[in-house]
Amino acid sequence: QNQLTLADSGELYLFQWLSNLERSLRNASTETLKETQASVEATLLKVLIPSEPYPSPGRPLRNLAARCLLVLYHRGESRSLFDTLRVLLKPASDIKAMDKDSNRIAAFWTIGELMEAFGSQFMSFMAETATIAIKTLKSSASPHVRYHALTMLRKTLVSAKKALSDSFAKDIIKQMKNGLTDKALPVQRAAAAVLAIVYTPEDSITLADVESIINICVKSLENGDQVTTQSLAQLVGHMLAATQIERAVAVAEQSQKGKKEQEDSDISTPAHIAAENAKALLTPGDMLLQISTQFNKAHSRKTRAGIFMFYVTLLAKLGPTFVEANYSLLVGHLMTEIVSYPKNGATRYDKLFIRKLVGALLRELIAVRMLTEQGQIAAIQDLSSSYLKRWPALMPGQVAPSSSILTIALEEVAGLLQQLGNAPPPVQDAVSVPLMTLLTHPSHSVRVNASWTLRCFCYSTPLRLPKAMLAIAESLQHDIESLQSPAAPLDIDRRTLGHSYGLAALVAIVPHRPLYVSFDVSASVLDTATQLLKRASDHDVHVAGVEVEVAWTLIASLMLLGPNFVRSHLPQLLVLWRNALPKPTAKDNVSGRSTAEWKFLLHVRESALGAILCFLLHNSQLTTLDVARRISSLLGNALSFSNVFLSQTIEEVSGPSVTENTGPSIRTREASLRHRVYQCFSALGISTLTDSVQSSLLQSVLTVFAGPDIDNISAMQASIASTSGSFTSIWQMTDGYAYGLTTLEISEDGVNQSTASESPRRGHSNSDSIEHSISALLRKPILGACEHDTLSLSMINPSEEESRSFNAPPPVSSVCDSAIELFSQLLPAQDLSTTLRTISHLIESNRSPKLDKNAGRRAAVMLNSVVAIVRALRVSMISYHRQSKDTLGHSQVTSALGAFLKDALVDGDPALRSTSSEAIGRLANISGSSFLTSQTKVLVDHIVSNRDPQGRAGCALAFGSLYSHVGGLAAAPILKTTVNLLMSLSNDSHPLVHFWSLRALGHVINAASLAFAPFVSSTLGMLLKIYISDTHETEGGTLNNTNIGGDLQAYPLVCYILDAIIAILGPDIHDSPRTRTIVLDLVHEFSMEDDEPILVEAIRCIQHLLMFAPEHVDVPEIVNRFRRHLSSPRRCLKLAAIDALYQLVQKDALAMSRLGGDRLVEDLFGMLDGDPSIDGVRNVISSWLLQTAIHNPSAWIDLCQRIMLRINAPQKVVDTANSLMDDEGQSLSASVSNDDTRQGHIAMVTTSRWRTQLFALRCLHEICTLVARSGRREHIDIPFARSHGIPVNGLLVSRVPDLIKMAFTASAAYVTEIRLEGLVVLRDVIQVFCQAPDPDYPDALLLEQHQAPITAALTPAFSPDSTPEILSSAIDACAVFVGCGVVKDVNRMGRILKQLTTALGEVDESGNLTMGNFVDLSPNASGMLRVSILSAWARLEIASSGQTYLLDVIKPYRSILAPQWIASLRDYAVIRADSEFIHDASAVALDPSYASLGKVVLLPYYASSWATILQAVANAMNHSDQYISAAILGKEVGSPVNGIDSAAEGPAPLFFPLFGLIYEALATSSSDISLRVDTVIACLGALKCLLDPRYSGKALLDPTIFQEFMSLSHRMAMTESAEVLIHLITVLTTFAKHFGQYGSQSNAAIPPDSVFTHCLKIFAYTLRHSRHNSGTSSIQGDPSDIAKMISGSLGAFHLIASTTESVVREDVRGIGCMLYGELLKDETSEADLVTPTLPAFRSLLAVPCHPDTRERYGKLIHGLLSSCLLNVDEMRGREGLISSRKVKTNLLAAVLILTVIPSPVVVSRDVVEHLFFLISQKLEEGDQMAIVAVHCAKTLAIAASGSELLRACVRLLLPALIQYVAKMVPRVDDGTVSEQQAISIDEVWKTFTTLVSLAKEEQRSRLLSVLLPTIALLLRPHQMPPSTIHSNGIAHLLSLAASSPGSFKEATTQLDPSVREVLEMSIRKAVEGTAGAVQQSMKPQISLRSF
Repeated sequence: QNQLTLADSGELYLFQWLSNLERSLRNASTETLKETQASVEATLLKVLIPSEPYPSPGRPLRNLAARCLLVLYHRGESRSLFDTLRVLLKPASDIKAMDKDSNRIAAFWTIGELMEAFGSQFMSFMAETATIAIKTLKSSASPHVRYHALTMLRKTLVSAKKALSDSFAKDIIKQMKNGLTDKALPVQRAAAAVLAIVYTPEDSITLADVESIINICVKSLENGDQVTTQSLAQLVGHMLAATQIERAVAVAEQSQKGKKEQEDSDISTPAHIAAENAKALLTPGDMLLQISTQFNKAHSRKTRAGIFMFYVTLLAKLGPTFVEANYSLLVGHLMTEIVSYPKNGATRYDKLFIRKLVGALLRELIAVRMLTEQGQIAAIQDLSSSYLKRWPALMPGQVAPSSSILTIALEEVAGLLQQLGNAPPPVQDAVSVPLMTLLTHPSHSVRVNASWTLRCFCYSTPLRLPKAMLAIAESLQHDIESLQSPAAPLDIDRRTLGHSYGLAALVAIVPHRPLYVSFDVSASVLDTATQLLKRASDHDVHVAGVEVEVAWTLIASLMLLGPNFVRSHLPQLLVLWRNALPKPTAKDNVSGRSTAEWKFLLHVRESALGAILCFLLHNSQLTTLDVARRISSLLGNALSFSNVFLSQTIEEVSGPSVTENTGPSIRTREASLRHRVYQCFSALGISTLTDSVQSSLLQSVLTVFAGPDIDNISAMQASIASTSGSFTSIWQMTDGYAYGLTTLEISEDGVNQSTASESPRRGHSNSDSIEHSISALLRKPILGACEHDTLSLSMINPSEEESRSFNAPPPVSSVCDSAIELFSQLLPAQDLSTTLRTISHLIESNRSPKLDKNAGRRAAVMLNSVVAIVRALRVSMISYHRQSKDTLGHSQVTSALGAFLKDALVDGDPALRSTSSEAIGRLANISGSSFLTSQTKVLVDHIVSNRDPQGRAGCALAFGSLYSHVGGLAAAPILKTTVNLLMSLSNDSHPLVHFWSLRALGHVINAASLAFAPFVSSTLGMLLKIYISDTHETEGGTLNNTNIGGDLQAYPLVCYILDAIIAILGPDIHDSPRTRTIVLDLVHEFSMEDDEPILVEAIRCIQHLLMFAPEHVDVPEIVNRFRRHLSSPRRCLKLAAIDALYQLVQKDALAMSRLGGDRLVEDLFGMLDGDPSIDGVRNVISSWLLQTAIHNPSAWIDLCQRIMLRINAPQKVVDTANSLMDDEGQSLSASVSNDDTRQGHIAMVTTSRWRTQLFALRCLHEICTLVARSGRREHIDIPFARSHGIPVNGLLVSRVPDLIKMAFTASAAYVTEIRLEGLVVLRDVIQVFCQAPDPDYPDALLLEQHQAPITAALTPAFSPDSTPEILSSAIDACAVFVGCGVVKDVNRMGRILKQLTTALGEVDESGNLTMGNFVDLSPNASGMLRVSILSAWARLEIASSGQTYLLDVIKPYRSILAPQWIASLRDYAVIRADSEFIHDASAVALDPSYASLGKVVLLPYYASSWATILQAVANAMNHSDQYISAAILGKEVGSPVNGIDSAAEGPAPLFFPLFGLIYEALATSSSDISLRVDTVIACLGALKCLLDPRYSGKALLDPTIFQEFMSLSHRMAMTESAEVLIHLITVLTTFAKHFGQYGSQSNAAIPPDSVFTHCLKIFAYTLRHSRHNSGTSSIQGDPSDIAKMISGSLGAFHLIASTTESVVREDVRGIGCMLYGELLKDETSEADLVTPTLPAFRSLLAVPCHPDTRERYGKLIHGLLSSCLLNVDEMRGREGLISSRKVKTNLLAAVLILTVIPSPVVVSRDVVEHLFFLISQKLEEGDQMAIVAVHCAKTLAIAASGSELLRACVRLLLPALIQYVAKMVPRVDDGTVSEQQAISIDEVWKTFTTLVSLAKEEQRSRLLSVLLPTIALLLRPHQMPPSTIHSNGIAHLLSLAASSPGSFKEATTQLDPSVREVLEMSIRKAVEGTAGAVQQSMKPQISLRSF
C-alpha cells in the first residue's frame, strides 16, 4: 500500500505486482494456492473496487486482475466464487455513481470474464446481470460504460443462456435492436455481438428476424466506421448463413405453398436431404436476394460498400464448399440482380464502382481464398458457357449479356487463368473460341478486356499462342481489306480495332514466350502496319482513323520485342513518326475544320505517340543523342498542336453526356494526346532537352494540374454547387473527374517503406485485403479501368505473379497524373531563378481569386500541388541531391514553400496531411538547419495557439516527418522539444491528436535510434499511462471521440513504440532489470489482448525480444500461440506469426522440430495451399528443411508425398488413352493403385493447388541435393548403413520408389512448371542413386529394378501436349540415365535410349525438328532442342571415359554427332560475335529474321551447354576420332588427311571460331566458381587437341595471336588454382612439342621471343610458386593437384631439354633442377610435394648429356647432392612433421640422384660417404624414419652393381642394418611388430641378398657368417603357425643357399651351435611343410565355377 501512495509510480507498481501475481499463480503448487486464496481474493477485489490509495482500475489492471481470479478459481477452490460475484455485482448495479465509471467498467469486465468461464454453474446470476446491462444501456450517458455493460451481457449469455425466460429474451432482443441504431458506434458493435449470441442455435431464427435485422443494419451503415461496418456485417452474415441450416418442417406447411414455389425450393436442396421434414429456411438464391434488394435501394456509396461487406462475411461464414457448389448461382445472382439493375449503370462512375465491387468479391474472396483448383476450372467453364459464349445471341429469344456483364466475366476469367498456371484441356476448349469472338464486340470495354484475357490465356498456355496469333492476323488482314468496300458490315471498324488490340496483346508476350512463336509473324505484322499508314491518306476521315489506330497499336506492341528487332527498322520508324507529327502551320489556326477532322488529327498524333512511348521504354540502348533530339522535336510539335487546338472553340456535337458508341469525346481526345506527350517526355528523360523546351514544359504542366480555369463543363457544375453550398468534400465526388484531381497516391511517409509492404498501413486497423479494397473505393472519386488506355495491354510485364490489368484512369485525369510526373522530373533540374518562378507561379494559382467561386477545383488544385511538390522533392533527394541544396533548398524557395505547405498541413484532409508533412520533412533535409529551426518554431506556435484537433494532428505528424527525414544527427537539437511535445500531445484525449502523435513518436524513435536512450524510461511510463487511461481506449471518451476512435486505435501504436524501444535497447536490455521487467510485462499484456492489430504489433515485439533477450521468452508457449494465429481468419495476424516462426526456425530448426513437429510443417503447407500469395511460408519451410533434412530426409519426403498425392482423378493423368497406356505405364499405374488402397484416407482429401505441389517438388529437389552434398554414405548405400548399424527406414535410399512415384505423378500433371520440376526430381534420383548397390542382390545396382517406372515417368514428356522446355529437360534426364551406368547393356536400355537416338536422327536432317508427335515447333524451339539433344549426347561422350560401355552406345552415331557438335559450336561463335551477316555455309539453315531475334532467345541455351559440347569434342579428339577431325577440317571422312606437313596450308576452316570461344571463356571470369572451373578445364582439354598442326596450321605463330595467347597463359598461371594449371601445363607442353622448333634454330641459346622461352617462363613460374614464398602469392589447390602440376612442369622441362641441343639442354636442365632444389628446401607446409614428383625429376636428370657439357652436368649433380645433404643436416635436433618430411624427401632425392647418374660422371667420395653415414644414422631413429632409411639402403645396394664408387662404400651400411635387426628381437618375442616393420625387415633381407651378390667370391663366406646369425635372430621355429617374418627369413635363407652354396656351407659350419640349431630346424620344417602342402592339395575336390 505504501508503494501505491506515490503519485506517479503507483499504477506502475500495481501493474507489475499484478503481472507477477499472475505468473506465480500459474506456477504455484495447488496447496500453496489454497492456503493463500482468501487473502489474494481480497486484494484483487480491492484492486477492482478501489478505495483510496489504489489507483482507478484501467484496462490493463482490470484485465490482469480478472485473469488472476480466473486462474485462482480454475486451479484452486471455486467455492468462494459465488461471494466474489455478489461483491462485484454491487458496484456494477450502482447506477447513481456517475464519477466512478472506471470502477463499474472493471466490475462489468470481471463479471463477464468469470461468467464466461463458470456461468453454467451460476445460472442464477443470469437474470440479474441481464437486468443490470439493460438498465445501464438505457440510463448511462457514457458510451464506454454502455459498451462494457453489453460486453458483460454477451459473455454471460455465452455460458448461461439457458436460464433466460422467453419474455426476457424478447426484451433483450428488442433493446439490442435499439442498440444497433445507438448514436455511439461501440454500442452498436457490442449490440451486434450480443444479438449474434442470442440468435445462436441457428434453427431458431425466423424469416422476420432476418429481415428486420438486415434493415436495421443497413440503416446504421451510413454513419459507421470500418470497425462497426465489420461487426454489423458479421451479424448479418451470421443471420443469413443461419437460413441455410437444415431444420425440421411440418409436412403440412409445404402443401400450402403454391406448386411453383415448391418446385423451386426442391431444386436447390440436394436430393438426399429432401426428406419431408428437413428444409432450409431460404434457398441460396433467396438468401442472396435479401442483400441485393437492400443494395439496390441504397443511395450513398458508403452504404453500398458496407452492404457488399455483408456478402463477404456471409460467404466466409458459409465456407468454401458451399461457395464452390453454388458458384454459378452466386455469379448469376451478382450479374442479374446487381450488375444488370438499371440504376447501377446510370453513370460511367456507377458502372465502374459496381465492377470494382463485384470484381473484388469474385477475385479476392472467392477465387483466391475459396475455390480449389477443380473449382477454378469449373468456374472458368461456367463463366464461359453462361456469359462469354452467349454473345452474340444466335437463337431467337436469346438475349446476349450486356457489355458490363461481359467485362466483369472477362476480368474474372483472366484472373482465374493466371491462378491456374497452364489451363487444362477442358478450360482451353471453354475459352479459346469465345475470346476470339468477343474481340469483335461493339463495346470498347469488352474488346479491350477480351484482348487482356486472351493475353493471359496465351501466356499461361503458350501452346495456343502461335495458332491464336495466326488466326487473329488472318482475320485482321481480312477486315482491313473489306474496310473500304461499301458492302462491308456496319461494325467493320470495330471489328478491325478489336482484332488489332488482340494481336497487339499477343505480340507483347512474345518476348516472354519466345520458344513458341516463329519470328516471321512479327515481320509480317510490321509490314501490315506500314502498308496501312501509307494508304490511310487516301481514305475518308472515319476509315483513316481506324487504319491509323490499328497500325500504331501494332507498331507499339512490336516495340516490346526489344532492340534486336527494332534496330534494323528504326530509320523507317523515324520517318513514319515525322509524318505523323508535323510542325503546326498557320493553316491550323484557321477555324472551319469540322469536329470530326479535329478528332482525327488529335487521334493520329496520340496513336503515334503511343508507339514512341513504347519505343522509349523498351529500347533505351537505341536512344542515341541524335534519336533523342529528333524525338523531342516531334514531341514539341505534338504539344504545340494541342495548344493550337485549345485556342479554338469547338462545340461538341452532342452535349456533355457522350454515349459510348460515338467514340471518345473531342475533349477526351485532346487530354489523351497531352497525356501521351507528357509520358513520352518523362520516358525520354530530362537530360536531352534544351532549357527553352524545359521551361515551356513547366508552364504547360502547371496549367494542367494547378490552373484555376478548367473546362466549361465543370464550371457549370461548380457554380451550381457553390451557390447551393452542396460541395462537401472532393472525395465524395462521383463524376469520375472530381475537378481534375490527380489519381496518384502518395504512400504514407516514404520513410517506412519496409513496413508499408507488410500491411496496408502499419498501426491502422490492418484490415484484410478485400475489406481494404472495398473501403479504399470510398476514397476514390476517379476509378480506373484498362480500357481507358489501350496501350496498357502491351505495357504490363506478365512475368510478375499477380499482373493485375493495371487500372488506367480516364484520360482527363491521367493527363493530370502525367503532368505531375513530368513536373517532378523537371523541377529538380532547374536553376534557382526558374525554380523560384515556378514555385511562386504554383502558389499564386492556388491563391487565385477564380477559385473562390469553385470550391471543388480549389481543393483539387491544392492536393495536386502538394503531391507534385512531394514527388519533385523525392526525385531531387535521389538524383540531384547536391544541386538541389542551392535551388530547392534556397531560403527564398523554402520560405515560400514552407508557408504554403503549412496551410495544407492544418487543412484536415488526411491525404493533404500526410503528403504535406512528408514534403516538409524532405524540404528540411535539402535546405539545412535554418529552415529546420524556423519550421519547428512555426509548428510549436501553431500547437500552442490552436486547439483544433485537425491542425494539431497535422503538426504532430510533421514533427515526426521532420525528424525522420533530417536524420538523428542533424536534427539532434530539436529532439528534446519534439519528444516532449509529442508526449504531451499523445495524452490528448482526442483520437485524431493522440493517434497521429503516437504515430510520429514511433517514427522519431526509429530515426533517433540510440540518441533516444535518455527518454526511454519516461516514454515507458507514458505508454503505461496511456494504456491505463480511459480516453485512449477505442470505446472510451466522449460520444464524438468514440465514434472517430474506431479507425484510429491507440493501442497498436503504443505497441509499435514499445517495439521501437526494444530495438533501441538492443542487447543493453539486460543492463536495467527495472526497464526490462516493464517491457516484458507490457509485451505480455498486449499479446493477451483480443484485437488483431495489437496482436500483430505484439508479435513484432516478441521477435525483437527473441533477438535480444531470448532467455526471458517462453518459446514453447509462443510457438503454440503462433500456431493458433496461423489458423486465424485474419491475414495480417497470419503473416506476422509466420514472420516470427521464420525467425525461430532460422535460429534453431531442430528445437522447433521438437516443439512443433510434423504437424506444424503440415499446417504451414496447408496455409500455403489455402493462400499461395503468402511468401513467408515458403521461407519458413525452406529454412527448416535446409537445417533438418539431412537428419531425417524420410520424414520430409512423407510430408511432400502427402502434399503431392492429395490429387484427384481429373488431374492425375491428362490423357491416359493414347499416350501412356503401354506396358511400362501399366506397371506403374498398377503400383499406384495398390498404394491408393493403403492411402485411402488421404486420397479423399481435397486437392493441393499446383503451386503447393510445385513447392513440395522443389523441397524434394532440395532434399536430394542436400543429402548428396552432405556426403553421408549411409543415405545412399543400404549395405553400408546396415554394417554400421544405422536403421534403414529413415534413410533417403529407402524412399527411392516414392520419389520416382512422385516424379511420375508430376510428369502427368497439366501444369508445365510441375512437369518440369518432376523431371528435375527424377534426374536427382538417377544422379544420387546411380551408384547405390541393391540391398538384396550383392552385385546388382538399386536402380536396375526401377528402370520401368523411370521410363514411364519420362514417357509423357514426349507426348503431343508437351512443351519445348519439358522435352529439353526430358532428353537431359534420358542422357543422365543412359550415362550413369545403371544399365550397361545397350540392348536393355529400352525406350530411354530410343528417345535419344530418334531425337538425334532428327537433328541430322535439316529444317525444323518435329520430335515425333510435335508438328509445328517454332524455329526457336527447334534450335533450343537441337542444342539440348547435342549436349545430352555430349554428356554421354564425356562419361564414356569412365564408363566404357558407353563407347558402344555412341559408336554407331559418331558420324552424325561430330559434324553437328562442331556446327553448334560454330553457331554459338556466330551468335556471340553478333555478326550482321551469316554465311550460307552453315549446316543449319538459319532464316534471316532469326539472325537478329533468335540470337537473344537462343544465346542462354547455347551459353549453358557449349562447354559440355566442347569437352565432348576434346574427348573425341583425344581418341583421335576421324569424324571430328574431318568436321573441323571441313573435309569428308576418309579423304586423306595430311600429316604435320600440312601445317603450311594455314589453319582448318573452323579453327578460329573454336579457338575464339575457348580464348574468351578462359579470359572472362564468372561468379559461379565451380561451374567456371569445369568450363575452363573443358576448354583447356579441347585446346590441347586443337593445337595439333593439322588443325591450327601456323595460326598461333602469328606474332599478335602468339603474344595474346602467351599473356593469357601467364595470367592464368598467376590466378588459377592448381587443378586448372595441371591442364594448362599439358596444353603448353603440347604447344612446345608441336611448335618448339620454330624460332629457335641456333644451338647457342634460346631466343627471347621463341615458343620455348615463353613456355619455360610459365613452367618456371608454376614451379617457383607451388610453395609459399615470402612476399608473393602461392598457387592454391589440393596438395595432390599441386604435386601433379609440379610433375607436369618437370615433364615439360624434360620435353624441352630432350628436344634441344648441348648447351641449351644443360641450361634448361639447370633451371629445372634449381627450382626443384628450392622445393626440397621448403619448410612452409606439411604436405609432401616431393615424393610424388620424384619420378618426373628423375626423368629430367636422366636426359643424356652431350660429351662437351659433361663437366657442367657433373657440377649440377654435385650441387644438388650437397644441397640435399645440407638440408638433412640442418634438420638435426628438430622435431615435428615438417622436419621429418624434409629429411625423408631429401634422403630420397639424394639416393635418386646417385642411382640415376651415368657412369662417366664423377662424384666425390666424401659426399657419398656422408650420405651413407646419414642413412645409418636415420636407421636408429623412429619407425617412420627407419623405414625410409631401410628403403634408401636397399636402393643404393641394388644400384651399387653399376658404380665402382657405390660398391666401395656400400659396406658402410652393414653395422647400422644389423643393429636395426637386433632392435627388433624383443618386438618379435612379444608379437608387437607392425605390418610396416615386417615389410622393412623384408627389405633388409633383400639388401643382404644384394650385398652378398656384390661381394667377391672369396669374401662371401665371411659376409655370410655375419649375416646368417643376424637373420637367425628373428627366426622362431616353434611358433605355429609361423609368423610372416619367420617365413620371409627362411625364404631368403634358402635363396642365399641356392645362389652360392659353397660359401653358405662354409659359413654355417663356423656358426655358434645354438644358432646353427635354430637355422637347421627352421629350414627342415620349412622344406617338410612345403612337401606336405603339395600332398594335401592333391585330394579330390569340387570347384565352383564363378559365373
